[in-house]
Order: sequence, then C-alpha cells, then structure tokens
Amino acid sequence: MKQRSILREVTAKGKAVHTGEEVTLTIKPAPANHGVVFRRVDLYGKPEVKATIENVSALVRSTTISDGYTKVEMIEHLLSVLNGLGIDNILVEVDGNELPVFDGSAQTYLNMVLQAEVIALDEDRKFFVLKEPLSVSEGNRSLVALPYDGFKITCTSSDQKAVHTQHLSIDIDPDVYSTQIAGARTFTIYEEIEPLLRMGKIKGGSLDCAVVIKGDKILSKEPLRFPDEMVRHKILDIIGDIFLLGMPIKAHIVALLPGHALNANLTRTIHRKMMDESSPQRKKPTTPPDRQIVPGDQTELDVRQLLNLLPHRYPFLMVDRVVKIDADNTELRAIKNITINEPYFSGHYPGRPIMPGVLQIEAMAQAAGILMLIRCGGEGKVPLFINCDKVKLRKVVTPGDQLLIEALITKIRANKIGTARATCKVDGKLVSSAQLMFTLVAEDGR
Repeated sequence: MKQRSILREVTAKGKAVHTGEEVTLTIKPAPANHGVVFRRVDLYGKPEVKATIENVSALVRSTTISDGYTKVEMIEHLLSVLNGLGIDNILVEVDGNELPVFDGSAQTYLNMVLQAEVIALDEDRKFFVLKEPLSVSEGNRSLVALPYDGFKITCTSSDQKAVHTQHLSIDIDPDVYSTQIAGARTFTIYEEIEPLLRMGKIKGGSLDCAVVIKGDKILSKEPLRFPDEMVRHKILDIIGDIFLLGMPIKAHIVALLPGHALNANLTRTIHRKMMDESSPQRKKPTTPPDRQIVPGDQTELDVRQLLNLLPHRYPFLMVDRVVKIDADNTELRAIKNITINEPYFSGHYPGRPIMPGVLQIEAMAQAAGILMLIRCGGEGKVPLFINCDKVKLRKVVTPGDQLLIEALITKIRANKIGTARATCKVDGKLVSSAQLMFTLVAEDGR
C-alpha cells in the first residue's frame, strides 16, 4: 500500500465553535513523508505546526497543537477524515487559531477531501503493528489498545446520568468511515453549556453545530442521523486523536467513556512503545514488581493481601475481604462493608445516602480482577477493566449494608484477556449484576 495525498487544493469557510470567528481553511497536496502540517497564514511569516502527539498542548473540549506561540485548535475532525480515508500527507492553511466546526461532524471535511481527490504517492505506507495490549485509565474511564490485524474501535459512551448509554464495535476502512462515522455530530450536556461559556468556550456554538442532551431529551435542529449518533462521534474523535501517532496503526481500540485527554494519553503510550521498538538499543529501566500473586492453594484474602494485589487505594478500594476462592480459581466471593464514612455519601445524596451504581460495578470489577490475577498468575501485572455489558441495578445500597460480591470467570484468551459474570447481594437479595471484560497489563502501562 502506498502513501496518499490529494490531487488539488480545496477551500472552505466556516465558524469556529469556541471563538465564534469566521475562518477560511484550505487543504493542499503534499509530497511523501511530509505528514500533516498546519500553516497559520494570518500570522507573520506563516508559521507551521506539524500534527504530532509531541505538539499537543491543550485538550479542553477539543484537541490543540502548538509550536512556540503558534497554535491550531479543533483539529480532530479533519484529522479523523484523513485517518479514516488513509491520507498521510497534506498541507492545511488556516487564517485563524481554530478550525471551523461546520455542522459539528466531519462531513464537510470529508466532502472537501473527496472533492480534492485522493491519490497514491510513490512511497510505501508504513503501519505500526501493535504486539501487546496497552492501556490508560482515569477513574471509571479507560482506553485499551489490543493487537489486531486491521483497525477496529469498540466504544461505550454515556452521559452523566447514564440515560443515553450507547455501544458500538466497528472495523474502520474508507467506505465504513465515509458512510457510518463522518456524519456523526458532536454533542454536549445542557448543564455543561454555562460553565463552558464562563471558560470562554463555545462562543460560536448552537444547534447548527451540536446535539444537546437535556435529561432524557435530545435537542437537535434536525433528526438524529444515527440512532447511536453520540457513540459514533466518540469513535470519530478517537480516529482523529490517534492519527497524532504519526503513522497508521493496526490495533483494536476498546474505549469506555473516552474523551480527548484520555485519547491523547493512549496515543502517547502507543508512541512511547513505537519509539522503544524502533530503537532497540535504548536500555529500558526495569523495576521489580511490588505486588506478588498469592499462593494457588489460598482460599481467603485479607485487606493487606488485597493491597498487595491491586493498585487501588483509599477511597477507591471497593473490596474489604475475599472470603472464598474455589479450587480451580474460576469463582470468588468477596465482601465490601458499606459505612456512613464512605466519602461519596456526603454528596450522594445529603439526607438520603445511596451507594452509586457505578461503584457497585467497580466493586464487581475489582473482585473479578483479583480472580483474573490469581487465575493467570499475573505477577507484575494489573487487571484493567475495559468493558461492561448487561448491567442491572435492582435495589439501592445504603450505609450499614454488606455487599456480597460473587465473580465467575467465563472466558480467558491468551492468558491476558478475560470475561466474567459478577453480582452484588445484600442479605441474600440481588442488588446489581454485570458482565465484565478485562485485560492484564504491565504495571508501567506498556
């Protein structure tokens, strides 16, 4: 496969969503190995910034790159199109510090590139082929890149109240990208609009360029383009942000509640791995693991042993004791004592303390992760929670309750990736359940 560029230049004008200014954008052909470069034609000397992860400087509601005092914001939608269509080399001229948002999707950028006509260059295209799982996480949000012969994204997105939870798994190629991803518009939560305005953001925002979620309602100037338009736009953003790696990647990316900052962290993690593999002479520091797997014949674990197994610490350790591990290490029973001292009760809710459902899911995930570590002998590894399905929250959990957490490993693949079923019970009554997926990763995340 050859590197690609475009045949002719194309220009479009549109409003920048954050500054509210009118911006003119021109995309131009570029030679092989040029990469994607942005040129600020409104500044003296027409300075340039290359689209690489090293140049990422801000990630608040968009992706920004800079070089010195020169910056370009809101680049992810254009980069998404370039990645989706397999274009490696292009020059982008812009007369402002932010790219146009157009209708909030990547459709206008797609139309521009198709009008410019994609062409093949003489040089071969190089791919980074991922050989082992890599991951990043932040709270209950995570991104995992898995080895895969192609480019696939599995994504779960949700609003804050989990009213509009959506899930999609899709292989990306130019046809799929053009018809299934590019048209998905950005979205925002109604309650977030005022804080963003106070930050000086979305001055050009309106229903012309975004879908707004208000409770269980969808506010949109036109009908949704896809029933699951929100998760498709999250995939669109991942495709754009991962393009900052500098070359196309062969991997399966599994995303749980992704965002630009987390996308960039995964791209940086992959980039470090790519640099390590391209420079084998670089000595990699090694540190002995500080957690040890318990003996295989042990059937109970106290909190000190759990702290040796898991990276979690107060206030996020959601398992107090493991009371039983079966003989073949496929089933586990654990407990979590719920007291009024739990820090989340002060805000959830004052006068009516209720354990958040997501923390019940986290308790199940930690219990299943412990079981996965024991089953796979994962010394020097940590279990990373990458997906959940069929979640049911049946009853409230309040101070004084004791959660009995039961986890069952249902599948192990390559001694690294596993699935589990888990439940939480109080006084013998089922309060929550879920199906979970994990991967084991090295402690340094590589």
